[in-house]
Amino acid sequence: MLLRAIDRFFSHEASGGILLMLSAFAALVVANSGLAPFYESFLGAKLSVTLDGEGLSKPLILWINDGLMAIFFFLIGLELKREMLEGKLKNPKDVLLPGMAAVGGMAMPALVFLWFNWGIVENIGGWAIPAATDIAFALGILALVGSRAPTSLKVFLLTLAILDDLGAIVIIALFYTAELKIHYLTLALLPLAALVWLNIKGQHRMAPMILLGVVMWFFVLKSGVHATLAGVITAFCIPNVDKWSKSPLHALEHALTPYVLFLIVPIFAFANAGVVLQGLTFADLFAPLPLGIALGLILGKQVGVFGFTWLMVKSGLARMPHGANWAHIYGIACLAGIGFTMSLFIGSLSFADPAQMNAVRLGVLSGSAVSAVLGYVVLIMASQREMKAVSAE
Repeated sequence: MLLRAIDRFFSHEASGGILLMLSAFAALVVANSGLAPFYESFLGAKLSVTLDGEGLSKPLILWINDGLMAIFFFLIGLELKREMLEGKLKNPKDVLLPGMAAVGGMAMPALVFLWFNWGIVENIGGWAIPAATDIAFALGILALVGSRAPTSLKVFLLTLAILDDLGAIVIIALFYTAELKIHYLTLALLPLAALVWLNIKGQHRMAPMILLGVVMWFFVLKSGVHATLAGVITAFCIPNVDKWSKSPLHALEHALTPYVLFLIVPIFAFANAGVVLQGLTFADLFAPLPLGIALGLILGKQVGVFGFTWLMVKSGLARMPHGANWAHIYGIACLAGIGFTMSLFIGSLSFADPAQMNAVRLGVLSGSAVSAVLGYVVLIMASQREMKAVSAE
């Protein structure tokens, strides 16, 4: 009975988002309990992998953010490649509307953040924090709405979020690179060349490709460019079809998804969502940094996603998703304000100061929570109004 219930939970579309919320709540509880010193010392504990003094020595929190998240980005890269070859990103016409919504959904939150933090030099580097959408969380909330929302909304939100992640990857590559070490970056080209050569030769065994990806990750990490980008690049080198007409890409994506969704992302959330509430007052939420992030996610995403969608449809350049109305689109715009995983990740790249990171967590969690509740309520009300209109006819 219990096993059946667990199986039903993990099979549900909303399970990833629910587990993410539980992990964030657990981090919040632990960070404000007697376990807080153990939580901090555990995440700060040094883990070293060295050979003759050369290698990596980092706190556990950085192994999670640089290492485990590289696997997360590897899965995103696999999803992006599959969608570009045979899915929602294959036809440019299908990409146009959610693509422009994603552009608006990245630009407007950044502008809202800059509005509140302009002139504050120590905060300005966090401009990209509210620009990202959390796919698992947002789709989880939409799954809770269920069949009451048109199926086309899931496709619209998924495509928007995928393109949003692609934008976040570009932002990380361009704006969150530390001091560049060219010799390590040059060394990273060697495993990349080997991956390309394996593709050309049609040698599609996964073990050598994954091993080369790990080597590239190490060199990219040492170069100063963020190492998660190695995950994306490796994913794009995984073939979609091999000489036996099988799909290594599909197989890897299928195998990795449960581990990323139910293990890696919750671990990341638990390690990064621990807002320390001691000493905080209600006024702290209105400080420029957390307020800029929260309103960027809440208002910036709504204005960007809804506004750009409205412009595209009204100009005749794109059509509304099938069966959807403007209330549905507004609900999706609200759900796009759930930044969580990607926002916390970009926050960890933006700030090293613990006090600033605590403010980032406060802004991300409050903005994402409001966006989630608002999006759910709007979509439920829009669907009920739609059903009443249909029954009246």
